[in-house]
Amino acid sequence: MGISLSCCGITCGGSKTKILDARIEQEQIGSVYDKIAPIYDIWGKLTESHASDKAIELAEIRDGQSILEVAVGTGLTFCEIVTRNPNGSNQGIDLSKGMLEKATKRLSKLSNSNYSLDVGTAFDLSIEDESIDILVNNYMFDLILFEDMDKILLEFNRVLKKGGKLILVNMTEGERLGSKIYDIIYNISPKTMGGCRGVKLSERLQNRGFKVGVREYCQQMLFPSEVILAYK
Repeated sequence: MGISLSCCGITCGGSKTKILDARIEQEQIGSVYDKIAPIYDIWGKLTESHASDKAIELAEIRDGQSILEVAVGTGLTFCEIVTRNPNGSNQGIDLSKGMLEKATKRLSKLSNSNYSLDVGTAFDLSIEDESIDILVNNYMFDLILFEDMDKILLEFNRVLKKGGKLILVNMTEGERLGSKIYDIIYNISPKTMGGCRGVKLSERLQNRGFKVGVREYCQQMLFPSEVILAYK
């Protein structure tokens, strides 16, 4: 049986399958994630932890760097960043106050307090131009309308230093057996998926002036992720 997917009514590549676009308004994302914040760690550890571990590996953090994580969530990755960069600058932002509360509680257990956590949006970063060595972004672009993605990439480009690293982790299009189940769930109820759908960003990054060094596919509990290392 064929699966009917939606993407602004545009069929991609002449196939019967259509690429999914975002179906939850940006203004709603904060409240959606406020509600799922209490249980998000379970989901993250079961389906996203392998990809997040790979992202940290690719970042090759050196103590003393300036690091920004956009969409910090409950702080699972940010905690590792702060641990590896105790003498650097560590900044994390998220739209969801509920997720930030969880992140703040997690980070409070560290002896290192060299970090900041704030409510913020990727569309308008309160960060100086060319001031960031590494920008980390986990599972956010899979919530963003395709037409809005370039606005965020321009902001990322603005704040990164020349030669700075951009580390992206996204839900991506499934490539292995069983991974398409998440497309079916998304079509039935986008909020069940937290608004996430599969995206592939390498080409878009290159079109916006980034050099893609690594793109890896990772599947955990059938959930498909892409991990990308790109340079400004």
